[in-house]
Amino acid sequence: MEDCLSVVIPAYNEQATLLSVARRVLMQPHVLEVVIVNDSSKDDTGRIADELARREPRVKVAHHAGNRGKTEAVKTGVALTTGDIVIVQDADLEYDPDEIPEVIAPILRGEADIVYGSRFLVRKASRVLYFYHYLANKGLTFLSNLFTNVNMTDVETGYKAFRGEIIRNMIITSSGFGFEIEVTAKAAKLKCAIYEVPISYRGRTYEEGKKIGMSDGIAALWYIVKFNLFCSLQASYRRVPVLHERATVSAAESRE
Repeated sequence: MEDCLSVVIPAYNEQATLLSVARRVLMQPHVLEVVIVNDSSKDDTGRIADELARREPRVKVAHHAGNRGKTEAVKTGVALTTGDIVIVQDADLEYDPDEIPEVIAPILRGEADIVYGSRFLVRKASRVLYFYHYLANKGLTFLSNLFTNVNMTDVETGYKAFRGEIIRNMIITSSGFGFEIEVTAKAAKLKCAIYEVPISYRGRTYEEGKKIGMSDGIAALWYIVKFNLFCSLQASYRRVPVLHERATVSAAESRE
């Protein structure tokens, strides 16, 4: 199959891991391009990204003049993509790039419009860390599900893959770490075929560079209400994408 995957890597002060992540991403099948967005890092993240782009023609780099947060970095990166499939890859090693093929597989098979990599669906190798983060994640997922009527297990996962037409047409207006809640609400409005696949997860401590905090969780509560109750389908997309019809086989037909 031809190269069809665009990988967006938002990066803020990730000099220790960015090169390793980018190299491992480039080794995956179907990778058309990697878009690194340096969100005004104070370390050598920007220089590392530029050096990689000079050596690897599939790498694009964008730089923010000031720190604008993950959602803005993702928006910048998505706007530069051209692939039929777009996935977001964090610049640290919390998510394993070797699992990208498993995440995008349902889209490649024509079964899904969007795929979430779930850290809880079937428990794979995961670093044991903050119990309160686990509770917050499960609570936000539960509340999001109440509003969307979509039975997700991990709405806050960093691994989300989209058909390019959907994510490039989606109007993203949240800030900070609001991307996860907003895209879930707007995907549900479109009635996309959403799949989850199990992934592993190696979380970081705050000493190791973890950035999300309590204020982000509070903001997520407001985003759940805002994007589910006060944002229409038409206001969610520049042009509402047309979903592909999927052939279905009845149980009787499958037995024949």
